[in-house]
Amino acid sequence: MQKILCVEDNDDNLFMLHRRLGRAGFEVKVATNGAEAVKWAKTLQPDLIVMDLNLPGLDGWEATRRLKAQAETKHIPVVVLSANSSPKDRERAIAAGCHAYETKPTDFDQLLEVIRSLLARTPYA
Repeated sequence: MQKILCVEDNDDNLFMLHRRLGRAGFEVKVATNGAEAVKWAKTLQPDLIVMDLNLPGLDGWEATRRLKAQAETKHIPVVVLSANSSPKDRERAIAAGCHAYETKPTDFDQLLEVIRSLLARTPYA
């Protein structure tokens, strides 16, 4: 079973992601801030990370930069799921190392398509 680390600080969004991704056949782990995400990614070695950008403390942009700077986690694809929909936010996320950018409210079918597509293309560097 493929593992997905969901990084989200909103309990409702986290519940929805955990439940729907679990139903789609993924093992889902969670982190509620960027620092936790970096720590858990190194330990859990998920197959993919779904990353919010507006997180307390270490934001999603910096967490992604740190993940991509570490040998143990740089191969893990990162999908942004954020309420930030501006082209500048998207550009910053891609520059930080994100592989895809989806906006909230979540189109779960689209998100699932992106996740499956990224998981089919391995390895990442």
